[in-house]
Amino acid sequence: MEALTGAFFTFLIFLTLSGCKLDKEYQRGVIFRLGRISGVRGPGLYWIIPIIDQKTQIDIRTKTVDIEPQETVTADSVTIKVNAVLYYRILNPAKAINQVENYQMAVYQTALTTLRNVVGQNILDDVLQNRDKINTKVQEIVDEITEPWGIVIERVETKDVEIPSAMQRAMAKEAEAIREKRARLIKASAEQEASIKLAEASQLIAKNPAALELRRLQMLTEIGAENNTTTLVMMPSDLIVLAQKLSEKL
Repeated sequence: MEALTGAFFTFLIFLTLSGCKLDKEYQRGVIFRLGRISGVRGPGLYWIIPIIDQKTQIDIRTKTVDIEPQETVTADSVTIKVNAVLYYRILNPAKAINQVENYQMAVYQTALTTLRNVVGQNILDDVLQNRDKINTKVQEIVDEITEPWGIVIERVETKDVEIPSAMQRAMAKEAEAIREKRARLIKASAEQEASIKLAEASQLIAKNPAALELRRLQMLTEIGAENNTTTLVMMPSDLIVLAQKLSEKL
């Protein structure tokens, strides 16, 4: 009799200890009692009814999903490959277990198809230059789909955009043409400004002959400073004026 009593108490102690569960701060336990969800427990130490209760442990830390390169066609009919990374977190462990069979695979597949669809709705320039807009759009769509699963999408980041080599060469030529056009515009603007300055200077010299003499002296100084062998024959300005008057009379 004493042996049976001892065995009974030993069995009770074993059952009691087997019902003790311990979850870390980032863990939660979804408890099923006779097949029905009875609640979410944790973190810390708690007790469940052995045999009757079953526990499924969920990690509620932020997780990442690497979206493999997806070949898609942009809105302007360019075939590219795009990959991205998605960050999500479980807000409601009970929904994540009860609403979808495999929430990790479900999030991955949803992100995969959404990224392909969103990229296909944008032209290549937007994909390359407005990645934030695409990231936000993918995040909003995936978050709306996963909300009933108790999952929140924290952010989405596109990583690499692979462009066909022929398209890369075409883009390089286009960029070179744009740079050449910009250089020509700058040169034309400078020439226009210089012509305006020359016109103003000619008007000033015409009104003030002394300014012409100063310019002639400046030219002589500049030529002399270059140590060249050029021979200059300087004519008096009065003689030049006289020649102009004679030509006008003729």
